[in-house]
Amino acid sequence: MFRSMNKLIGYKVGTVDGEEGTVADFLFDDKRQMVRYVVVKTGGWLMGRDVLISPVAVDSIDNDQHRMETVLAKESIEKAPGIATNRPVSRQQELQLVSYYNWPMYWGPVAPPTSLEASQVVVEETAVKEFDPHLRSTKAVVGYSINCISDSIGHVKDLIVDLDTWTIRYLVIDTGNWLPGKKVIVGFDWLTEIHREDNSVFVDLTRKQIETAPPYDPNVPVNRDYETTLYDFYDRPTYW
Repeated sequence: MFRSMNKLIGYKVGTVDGEEGTVADFLFDDKRQMVRYVVVKTGGWLMGRDVLISPVAVDSIDNDQHRMETVLAKESIEKAPGIATNRPVSRQQELQLVSYYNWPMYWGPVAPPTSLEASQVVVEETAVKEFDPHLRSTKAVVGYSINCISDSIGHVKDLIVDLDTWTIRYLVIDTGNWLPGKKVIVGFDWLTEIHREDNSVFVDLTRKQIETAPPYDPNVPVNRDYETTLYDFYDRPTYW
């Protein structure tokens, strides 16, 4: 099931014994195209704290009720280590989360976690001090300028996630630089670089390809027919 990540922000976070906070953001790994954390704002928007939970703790998503149900207890989220969302998440902070929730780590040679089962954590001393440069905020990336082959066009409007696997599948581009323009989507794996320094994204397509691409309607869910049309237009191999 595909879903706009912009639209998921603001969803209520349900627990096994009540409700705790709202979805404030997502942190994703741009190298592996995976959502690593859901940023939850506990309490109120003005006085609450930002904490992280893993997508593997998400039990279901109700788009009609705008709710994200988890398998966690309310107290677990309330007492989770807080983070500063204006700074990169360090490995030390991730280790604290691994220890607190008893989650397996995803980095290093270990495959991405698929359950909440405990896993032995073995991390080199250097890794503890570093942060992952590929871990990015979806809210921060929205607005980044788009650089295509030998030119530039528009900006990032949204990201589209496959909620069955928490894979970032598409990037939504607004082709207008200052005023709203035509919206199109491109495969996330077609991106070649994301620069935090100058807030830009590089994509392996020409300006003409993006300008003439099939239009994207945010109010119509992405389905396989649309995907087939999209990949045929860009002449790219499909992922399915």
